[in-house]
Amino acid sequence: MDDLAILGGKKTRQIPFPKHPIIGDEEKKEILQVLESGNLSTFVAAPGENFLGGKKIREFEEKFAKKFGTKFAVAFNSASSALHAAVVSVGVNPGDEVIVPSYTFTSTATSSLMHNAIPAFCDIKEDTYCLDPEKLSSVLSNLSKAIIPVHLFGHACDMDEIMAFAKENNLKVIEDCAQSPGGIYKDHNLGTIGDCGVFSFQETKNMMTGEGGMLITNDEHIAKVAQMVRNHGEMIVPSQKSRSYVSEFLGWGYRMTELEAALGIAQLSKLDYLNNERIKLAEYLSTEINKIDGLKHVKYDYVKHVYYIFAFSFDEKQIGISRNKFCESLNAEGIPCGAGYVKPLYLNPLYLEKRSFAFRHYTGKIEYFKGLCPITENLHEQKVVTIAVVRPPATIDDMADIVNAIKKILDNKEKLKE
Repeated sequence: MDDLAILGGKKTRQIPFPKHPIIGDEEKKEILQVLESGNLSTFVAAPGENFLGGKKIREFEEKFAKKFGTKFAVAFNSASSALHAAVVSVGVNPGDEVIVPSYTFTSTATSSLMHNAIPAFCDIKEDTYCLDPEKLSSVLSNLSKAIIPVHLFGHACDMDEIMAFAKENNLKVIEDCAQSPGGIYKDHNLGTIGDCGVFSFQETKNMMTGEGGMLITNDEHIAKVAQMVRNHGEMIVPSQKSRSYVSEFLGWGYRMTELEAALGIAQLSKLDYLNNERIKLAEYLSTEINKIDGLKHVKYDYVKHVYYIFAFSFDEKQIGISRNKFCESLNAEGIPCGAGYVKPLYLNPLYLEKRSFAFRHYTGKIEYFKGLCPITENLHEQKVVTIAVVRPPATIDDMADIVNAIKKILDNKEKLKE
């Protein structure tokens, strides 16, 4: 067998993985319609349907709500914006606490800080990397107002247990579905189980609009408040002659453009296909990886995992080399991979040093420190391996290159100890 690439040998894979995302004729057609209309963003501060956006915005929202089976969908310029609006819309107030997982993208937590509320970090499960319902009671306080479970990497959280805890403690639930559009938990679409759900359409996501997000809900009040947060906190007052709108509360310019909505319409029609392609690739990779002692990928049977990222656990003791050396070697073989995901959020200066204005008037007892969520820290520092190229237009042959590179490294692991 060839020497390892990291030691000067030939790479397992000589060419880059196929480019993502896929832009087809459907997307081009939708975009061209917007360009020819001359209306790139049709939000107007006056009575009428365009106060809520242009034709493509409204069409995208209607189709998204229908796809996921909710009464309302509200489009945003990003999932971060939508999460911020969700925190406001469910009734979180400044000084309240919002329970979030310790292993997630930054916006899950900063959406609370933006509203001068405080994130309370909860540890995660070792197998799915999602929020652990059994740990929720350890971070609950009299200031807790909501939970934001994150369906990380595309795998659903244990929503039955989370919803039961929320009901018992009078907490709102905002599902962070940024990485899981089309995912399912026990026959329920992710994003429809809690009070509202938020999705991301950033370019790397399962469906994309370049940048963009969506909030879905069956609660009319949440939808209306989200619409106002998106549009500078303003609402229409038709009877007022001197001014047609007023500012109800603090809002922002979180509006999606017609161009992004047009992309979203085309991408939504392909979502099932795109997810199914990810699943085919991931199932092949999972089967092969789970044959290797010391590597393990987990998916619960009652979950439809949509694999925004393919992640697996690496057992350093069983394999005999460090996770970091393994990932360094895999990258050298031409297989892009990550040693862990993002650093546990509470270990960033924003939290360790309480740099946000939100902390100035906070009366609770939350502190952030190394060791706060030990399972998260252990997984991030030693075990989790992430691969982001398990997505169309990649093929099974591409996945075979990943498997072959892994086997090559493990067959030659003694050389990495020298």
